[in-house]
Amino acid sequence: MEERDKNNTAPEGFGPVAAQYFTGTAWLKMRVVPDAITNCAIGEVIFEPGCRNNWHTHPSNQILIVTQGVGYYQEDGSAIREIGVGDVVNVLPGTKHWHGATPNGRFAHYAVGINTEKGVVDWLEPVTDEQYYSFK
Repeated sequence: MEERDKNNTAPEGFGPVAAQYFTGTAWLKMRVVPDAITNCAIGEVIFEPGCRNNWHTHPSNQILIVTQGVGYYQEDGSAIREIGVGDVVNVLPGTKHWHGATPNGRFAHYAVGINTEKGVVDWLEPVTDEQYYSFK
């Protein structure tokens, strides 16, 4: 995985994420784009320290496969949990959740969306600082 340079530019092959759905800096590289034959999306996401996405849901499962660092994952109504390299999270359809980096380290994962013919993601409100910093 490419490292970011000192000018905060995207790692090679990555572009910025949709900023309105993230707090902080993150990068995205689509590995598989869904089409009429492949009902699956795979994106590689790099979260810079302190970055997280908004609360969101998916109409089908989302599978997260951690590839770098340690990150946070939280489902609505549950405590934040740390996830690290090699961890796999199977997010069930309709589960309100968020994920991102810890305050002090870069974090990356593959996000696999299945059955994309049902839709990919429904974005919700940002994760507040109070929620983000509640990890114990």
